[in-house]
Amino acid sequence: MNQPIRTVPQLASILQGHRKQAGLTQTQAASKVGLLAKTISNLEANPGSSSIASLFKLLSALDLELVLRPKDKSCSTSEEGW
Repeated sequence: MNQPIRTVPQLASILQGHRKQAGLTQTQAASKVGLLAKTISNLEANPGSSSIASLFKLLSALDLELVLRPKDKSCSTSEEGW
């Protein structure tokens, strides 16, 4: 599934949803990649205040990858949530 993420709250929700779908607690996801459970909690609650390195570690724990592509021209240009 490809899911565009355009706001920080969307990222938080999607990270949490993928973790739960994978059947992982925050502690389990954290231990898979050497993070603390509180780091996972922070990424899910407020990813804008987390480090990029922590984000990539969580993506790895969830078997996800970050893909950058040109924005669909039909999408709104609002950057609400950033």
